[in-house]
Amino acid sequence: QVQLVESGGGLVQAGGSLRLSCAASGRTFDTYGMGWFRQAPGKEREFVAAIRWNSEVTKYADSVKGRFTMSRDNAKNTVYLQMNSLKPEDTAAYYCASTPHAYAIDYLSRRNAYSYWGQGTQVTVSS
Repeated sequence: QVQLVESGGGLVQAGGSLRLSCAASGRTFDTYGMGWFRQAPGKEREFVAAIRWNSEVTKYADSVKGRFTMSRDNAKNTVYLQMNSLKPEDTAAYYCASTPHAYAIDYLSRRNAYSYWGQGTQVTVSS
């Protein structure tokens, strides 16, 4: 089992920045990839970003490309999502997820690629 805890959400004005963190514990040595997803009220959970744990390879949704950056700190078993130039449409609950499977980076955009999920952290962007 892997436990994931997100933090760093909050209220920010449009154009502002936030950095989300996701700390992993438990069987973290099984982690091969991690991702960020988000879910706005009344909408399905959607892919935001993903990273393969032992490489710099990342993938982003088109809607956040150039504004969001995902990174990881292996020593701390933590991934981050730096969010810049935030827009009201970025308002959502943000979830991190991990997988022990050696999927290709493109596959990590799928919700069913992941075995473990955090509880989420709320991001609200005011206009």
